Amino acid sequence: MSAILRIALPLTLWLAGFSAVYALHGLVCSGGWPGGRPLLIAGGAAVLALQLMLLLALRSQRFGDPAPFVRRTSLLLAVVGLAATLWSLIPVAVTSTCLPPG
Repeated sequence: MSAILRIALPLTLWLAGFSAVYALHGLVCSGGWPGGRPLLIAGGAAVLALQLMLLLALRSQRFGDPAPFVRRTSLLLAVVGLAATLWSLIPVAVTSTCLPPG
């Protein structure tokens, strides 16, 4: 894994997960997928699990960078991505309510 990928991946994963869960939320709320609350919860939990696995992978010797600056930066961004996932996706996935279409 290159240094640029180690630095960019945590927030890119958050951005992709954010887009996917909010797109699913729009689909569920538009009436196109009734009973989609379990899907929203599963989507939020999947992104959260991926962020956590990425954080653990970046801490390991196999995927961590030998350069101290890149290692610290990638770990910091992985923590930021995990916090952003908790802050922005879990409320939508768990507590979201939709107005009926029309």
